Amino acid sequence: MSARRIGALLLRHLFVWRRNWQSLTELFYWPLVDVLVFGFLSTYLTQRAPVPFIVGLLLGALILWDVFFRVQMGITVSFLTEMWSRNLLNLFTSPLSLSEFLVALMLFGLVKIAVSASLMVAVAWVLYRFNLFTLGFPLVPLVVAVVLFAWAVGTLVMGILLRYGLAAETLAWSLAFLFQPFGAVFFPMSVYAPWLQRVLWALPLPHVFEGMRAVLRSGQLPTHHVVWAFGLDLLYLALAFAFFGLMFQSALRQGSLLKAHD
Repeated sequence: MSARRIGALLLRHLFVWRRNWQSLTELFYWPLVDVLVFGFLSTYLTQRAPVPFIVGLLLGALILWDVFFRVQMGITVSFLTEMWSRNLLNLFTSPLSLSEFLVALMLFGLVKIAVSASLMVAVAWVLYRFNLFTLGFPLVPLVVAVVLFAWAVGTLVMGILLRYGLAAETLAWSLAFLFQPFGAVFFPMSVYAPWLQRVLWALPLPHVFEGMRAVLRSGQLPTHHVVWAFGLDLLYLALAFAFFGLMFQSALRQGSLLKAHD
């Protein structure tokens, strides 16, 4: 694996990103709107019926959710950019390997979320006096677990795009939202029916957000939630990489890489 080739592809996307006004909207506008809506909502709920930690529960969940959503988006939109510019064939006839390609897109997703998350954390602190870093060290494994799952979902979407082309483009924006109502993002797992809880514990997100709520309530991060979240992340990442590799080999055999932009 060549750090130089990974850096070159990362740099290419950074140059495209710098000249794309739409990416600025994605980075600054929507995260700012989200923080304002949830900040005002939590303020209203606090005034009507004070609930302990309501600001932290909503804004903390929003920021972690945004990390998941935008890292996944960073990967899939970068892949779509290569399809729109009909550049996939050029990339894969170069010495760039598949693993280097994936690592470069994952790193680019991290760069994007570093910008958006910094803005959200700053606005939450200035307007609503919520400091995400009060979660302390437990914040680190929670964020890492969310990023790993976002990489898994983003890689899965790229595999589907390789198989079905731009006909599956809408998945790049919509698939992540399927996890929002079933990830216990803004409410506890006890909201779901018992049989549904048993199913949803197979996803990393409920473990992450239940862990975050436990830290806000008690200051202690439940170890079993962290272990489950990382174990499931590694499983889904392995499955997603295997799926993407299969779709890539299938595209090579069928010569469909040339038509992937259709």
